[in-house]
Amino acid sequence: MATKLWEKNFTPTAEIERFTVGRDRELDTYLAESDVMGSMAHITMLESIGLLTADELKLLLAELRNILQEIRQGQFVIEEGVEDVHSEVELLLTRRLGDVGKKIHSGRSRNDQVLVDLKLWTRRQLREVVELVKVLFDELQAQSEKYKNVLMPGYTHLQVAMPSSFGLWFGAYAESLTDDMLFLQAAYKMVNRNPLGSAAGYGSSFPLNRQMTTDLLGFDSMDYNVVYAQMGRGKMERNVAFALASVAGTIAKLAFDACLFNSQNFAFVKLPNECTTGSSIMPHKKNPDVFELTRAKCNKLQALPQQIMLIMNNLPSGYFRDLQIIKEVFLPAFAELKDCLQMTAYIINKMQVNDHILDDPRYDLMFSVEEVNRLAANGMPFRDAYKKVGLDIEAGQFTPVKEVHHTHEGSIGNLCTAEVATLMDNVLNGFSFEKVEEAERKLTMGS
Repeated sequence: MATKLWEKNFTPTAEIERFTVGRDRELDTYLAESDVMGSMAHITMLESIGLLTADELKLLLAELRNILQEIRQGQFVIEEGVEDVHSEVELLLTRRLGDVGKKIHSGRSRNDQVLVDLKLWTRRQLREVVELVKVLFDELQAQSEKYKNVLMPGYTHLQVAMPSSFGLWFGAYAESLTDDMLFLQAAYKMVNRNPLGSAAGYGSSFPLNRQMTTDLLGFDSMDYNVVYAQMGRGKMERNVAFALASVAGTIAKLAFDACLFNSQNFAFVKLPNECTTGSSIMPHKKNPDVFELTRAKCNKLQALPQQIMLIMNNLPSGYFRDLQIIKEVFLPAFAELKDCLQMTAYIINKMQVNDHILDDPRYDLMFSVEEVNRLAANGMPFRDAYKKVGLDIEAGQFTPVKEVHHTHEGSIGNLCTAEVATLMDNVLNGFSFEKVEEAERKLTMGS
């Protein structure tokens, strides 16, 4: 069994070992690439302040790049008896390079290692979420334009209410994603600050150059106060979780609509056959399982901020092992949301709409407001027009005019698709992905 970094003249029992390590070995594989990048920046800084020689730095960087390649090729594992990813990387360096491998930990703690690992990993995951949100946004906007002239009932209280359109329906979810993107941008900006150098939460007596590691890793700035850098553990994950939950809320609502509108009682949309499943006894069934699972997964994701809050909310300042448990709910959440985004975009692209909905007389009454407005526009007082149309409906004498003439911004006849696209572009332009990408490329490629 490997010796632990903190081990002195005693070892914990096997049961204590099992309980305290928990799922860390499994979950820390998520962070392996980030851990190596953080170490590369840290040792480059250590050389600049005289704690490593130029030759030692060259050896360490070369071997860390080898480890990074192993990670990317799926060859990296955290061995039995090794507590976490930080210990495994240091163990590999020491095996391959001897005592020089033991020098990389000067001026840092596993506390600030995991902080920087989580931030590097999370900002990469956020970028992938952002890119998938944009794909779904584009699909929704395309369908909104394609079907903008196809009317459908709008509902209040699940009662047929007023005319809507597929342009409005698809477009509403596209615009919802622009607000979700603002949450993602705010989360990204909070993530993109460097905690490295805070050590165990109280700084170091070594003359660390924290601005240097900030620049090397492409962070916008650092978490300046070392106590706050440590306090940010849990808070960062909670704030990101709120952003993920915002996206999930939009998708869950869309999934519910799609399931409802796909049912025979509505028959507003038709899902592609390959996106449905069948019944073991009912040969006619085509079930919208993908959207049902999407709804459930996204509803689960909306509970994530509360899960994280309940783990970390009653902790005072300083590090506590409680924070380890947050990884169990936080790290897997990104893959689940990304999967839901990909599936939703795929189905929206192939979804067909029913352009004969209004042939059914059950929807005639949704044009009652249009008739009231027509009478009022021709001079009849609104309340008199409202009463007249109501009495005509009661007497069975209402004949709908199944045309609408909505012209104001955001209405059936003026969807403002271009303006919504501009909203999205403005938010996207607020991210600093290119800066981060360039910094990571230079650090890992050595140029």
